[in-house]
Amino acid sequence: MSDDTRVTISAGGVSLDTTLGAMQQLGKDAKAGKLPALQKDVADLVAVVERARSLLDAGDVERALKLSAVAYDQAKAAAGSAERVKASRDLIDKARRMQADALKIESMCYVAMADAVDEAQAKGEISRGGRPKTVPDENGFTLDEVGIERKQLHAARQLRNAVRAEPEFVDRFVDARMSEGLEPSRAALKKAAGHAVGTNTATKDERGDDLYETPIEAMRTLLALESFGLNVLEPSVGKGAILRPLEDAGYEMTISDLVDRGITNRHGECQGVGDFLHSIAEGGGWDIVTNPPYGVANAYAAHALREHKPRKMALLLNLNFMCGFEDRDRQFVMDECPPSRVYVFTRRLPMMHRDGWDGNKASSQMNTAWFIWERNEDASYGNGWSSWKTIRVDWERYQDEKPLAPGEGDHMPPIRRMGDDPRVQPEDARETPRKTVDERVDEEISRAILWLKNMQPFDSGILRRGIGVRDSVAVALIEAMAANGLIAQGDDGMWMPTGEGISLTASANAAEMVAAWRAGKAMAA
Repeated sequence: MSDDTRVTISAGGVSLDTTLGAMQQLGKDAKAGKLPALQKDVADLVAVVERARSLLDAGDVERALKLSAVAYDQAKAAAGSAERVKASRDLIDKARRMQADALKIESMCYVAMADAVDEAQAKGEISRGGRPKTVPDENGFTLDEVGIERKQLHAARQLRNAVRAEPEFVDRFVDARMSEGLEPSRAALKKAAGHAVGTNTATKDERGDDLYETPIEAMRTLLALESFGLNVLEPSVGKGAILRPLEDAGYEMTISDLVDRGITNRHGECQGVGDFLHSIAEGGGWDIVTNPPYGVANAYAAHALREHKPRKMALLLNLNFMCGFEDRDRQFVMDECPPSRVYVFTRRLPMMHRDGWDGNKASSQMNTAWFIWERNEDASYGNGWSSWKTIRVDWERYQDEKPLAPGEGDHMPPIRRMGDDPRVQPEDARETPRKTVDERVDEEISRAILWLKNMQPFDSGILRRGIGVRDSVAVALIEAMAANGLIAQGDDGMWMPTGEGISLTASANAAEMVAAWRAGKAMAA
């Protein structure tokens, strides 16, 4: 399309018949600092950008690219000139918004062209270069005919791959730049695309079931700072990168995954198989610790909070999870049910390569954080008003720290090593004391009695999974309930509630059960 090609555009019912050459004159006026011309430039650019968007929607990618590229250049010039002549903030912001909108359209044009080139090369319609020629002359066409220069193709593919990994990548980047008062420039977008997750690796098909194993460094940091309930649910267990460190720290684990990988916990219990997004809460009261598939992270976190209502939940997520406003699930988990704490890794974690990757091992290009949700006494989450405590941590400092004791559900402030800060004393880094079995039985007896309403044969393993306690506590609870005549053992070795046990569950509340239990213990003594 030459500079004298006429383009008819309209906006607000007003038609404008112009040329690219005329648009370039607008840029000259802008550079000359002519304020009336600047105001007209910005008003005209609104219509130009809308015309470019219409062309893209209609599939005319080449013309949309050329028009949006010129609009970007002229909006950039207008914004710069408006700042130099100290024009109104409103005029500057409008020019930057036009620049941002033009950049979004231009970017989507490059994404479409990268797809078109790759598809044509796969069909043998465009040569991949080199000798001998890979495409017969009569069957082929050139990159110039597609509308993209060879030197632009690499950047276009990087941008396309970033959009594949995160469909809202361009919008999120441009809007973030605008909100921070920064110019939405091509150079910044190109750099961001080069560093985006997945730009040098996997397409959606290649990512498969999104298995990226959690680095041990992340787990050591989490366990040094957070304690969870004794029984923890890991619903995306993968190959056990989160499971094993939790078990080593003393947690009882219930595990599942979308894919059956034959993973078992330390008791030999096999993983469940199913889509967590379709799961329902069973047993209740379990904490959740996992690294969810990033492709469904919004829905995953929202489902966990809505359906499972964990007492505590830790998700390893991209730091950008704190941003975003269009996704309803993201709004729910960050605004209506916000986390209590977010541990931001100041040093990027080692790269999480997808399962089966046998290529070069790259360094990490993603900022991550542990997001911690805690349920309040009123069943709400967070501190209110979409607020949470953001804590910067360096994972290298926690690789030799002991995990907090399980079963407490507590957390500790980030630990500084002695000598780093003279105000920090040794007792500031103490380990939470572990509760005895008798103390745990006193705490859990009411839930165990209420659980008898299920009227199902059980052993210590079934009870342990049902109410979320360790095996030694489950055995002690069975002994206590049997001694009080609440359960009896059948010939098959399984336990069932007695008439007295059924009567108690039907007539007493949890507080009365605990009082009766403790009174019975005192009388026996």
